[in-house]
Amino acid sequence: MKRLLYGLMVALLATPLTAAEMPLNMTQGVTEISGQVYDLHMIILYICCAIGVVVFGIMIYSMIYHRKSKGAVAADFHDSTKVEIAWTVLPFLILIGMAIPATKTLIAMEDPSDAELTVKVTGSQWKWHYSYFNEDVEFFSLLSTPADQITGTANKTDTYLLEVDKPLVLPINRKVRFLMTSDDVIHSWWVPAFAVKKDANPGFINEAWTKIDKIGTYRGQCAELCGKDHGFMPIVVEAVSEADFDQWLIDQKQFAADAKAAAQASLSQTLSYDELMAQGEQIYMGRCAACHQPNGAGLPGVFPSLIGSPMIKGPVSGHIDIVVNGKPGTAMQAFAKQLTATEIAAVVTYERNAWGNDSGDTVQAADVSGNGTNSSATPTTADAPSAGTSTADTSTPVTLPASLPTAEQLEDTATQAVTKAATQAAEVKAVVLDDLTMDELMTMGEQVYMTSCAACHQAAGTGLPGAFPSLVGSPLIVGPVTDHLNIVINGKPGTAMQAFNSLLTPQQLAAVVTYERNAWGNNSGDAVQAADVVGHGK
Repeated sequence: MKRLLYGLMVALLATPLTAAEMPLNMTQGVTEISGQVYDLHMIILYICCAIGVVVFGIMIYSMIYHRKSKGAVAADFHDSTKVEIAWTVLPFLILIGMAIPATKTLIAMEDPSDAELTVKVTGSQWKWHYSYFNEDVEFFSLLSTPADQITGTANKTDTYLLEVDKPLVLPINRKVRFLMTSDDVIHSWWVPAFAVKKDANPGFINEAWTKIDKIGTYRGQCAELCGKDHGFMPIVVEAVSEADFDQWLIDQKQFAADAKAAAQASLSQTLSYDELMAQGEQIYMGRCAACHQPNGAGLPGVFPSLIGSPMIKGPVSGHIDIVVNGKPGTAMQAFAKQLTATEIAAVVTYERNAWGNDSGDTVQAADVSGNGTNSSATPTTADAPSAGTSTADTSTPVTLPASLPTAEQLEDTATQAVTKAATQAAEVKAVVLDDLTMDELMTMGEQVYMTSCAACHQAAGTGLPGAFPSLVGSPLIVGPVTDHLNIVINGKPGTAMQAFNSLLTPQQLAAVVTYERNAWGNNSGDAVQAADVVGHGK
């Protein structure tokens, strides 16, 4: 028995010496906070181990020395006041002893005050956007692992799925404050070496901070299930010396200025069809294929197909507009700040001619610039440095007319504009308040649902358990129509359910509510009209 006790004591004393080298143990990290978290983890672990040794030691001792073959006779007693007090007070004291260091560490982790640098971190499907406050430097960071490694046609490296085209660059020995938010769904920015793991929620801003002690490259990942490409959203941080960081900022600003000049010059260039298709394919595979698939077929009910779609067959200006400005209420992002005018022209050309579309359309950078995009977005080629972009306006300077209008002319113009606006408003109101048949409501509602709702609630209305609720026989569907209208019109604060009052017309809102209340076997029989939506406060 003594040998067993000695062995346990040796094991407990030896553990602290080897814990840091154990591959399955928590990393010590490279910040003061990560060191505190590691120490707290080890303290709690030792306490749990000590409790386990005492409890199981007593159990084993009792089983060996108080067994029946030894002639042991069970004691005849119960309700010991001393024992009751002991096993109440001792756990309480142990918990207090664990809570004190844990509370100190948690308070320190949540204190971003007196930061010397602030970085806004925005998550989107599936990339990170970094913006350095007061430095006019911002850029997107995307996965750069080669496609042949992902498909298994090439050997995977040690940093498989942990490589990006532009890492976040931070200085050592400076307190850096992070502001976390999201453009679409919930993401989570997690770098184990910093002991930073904070959710990025759409519509909210969370805070975190770090102060790095060692120069190096540190990797992390999105730690919140954020969609089909959740595993392709890595984080890479380059920690450099303070002098190198200051020089890096200067280089980024110079690169942004050079990129702006190059983008302006590109507006006068005309690329051949083959050049546009080659560049467009490269951009599409890097930026668009994750949703619309490499073959352009999309994902039915979630991401639309681009093969012979109405957008492809429609005007080029409409195609450019949705790539430049995105589509509110859907997963389609705005690429105005992510791609240059030349890159947007190339990818639009590619989409209109690939996969058998064969429209023959060729789009040039000048066409994109004329459509309202910021032509000076930072180039995103793999060989470009980790540069930021400027949000300065680069539109063509306004040319004043030779003579200014008179007051009478201005008054006439204003009167005409007011009359036209009133006429248009009356027309819209008349159209909005028209009653539709159930079939018309269901047809329009299905179209609106598949475009604006199916990405979350799924095409079959089943939702995603734990993330987006099912609409099949849900309390919302079987409840009052007014409650259903309210949540669609005004959204639900604190959830991913956004307000659609400014995204859809009253007729569209009425149609989608009607569709949801009658599709997938719900069969409520309710037919909601635009007048009901207007009467609800639209």
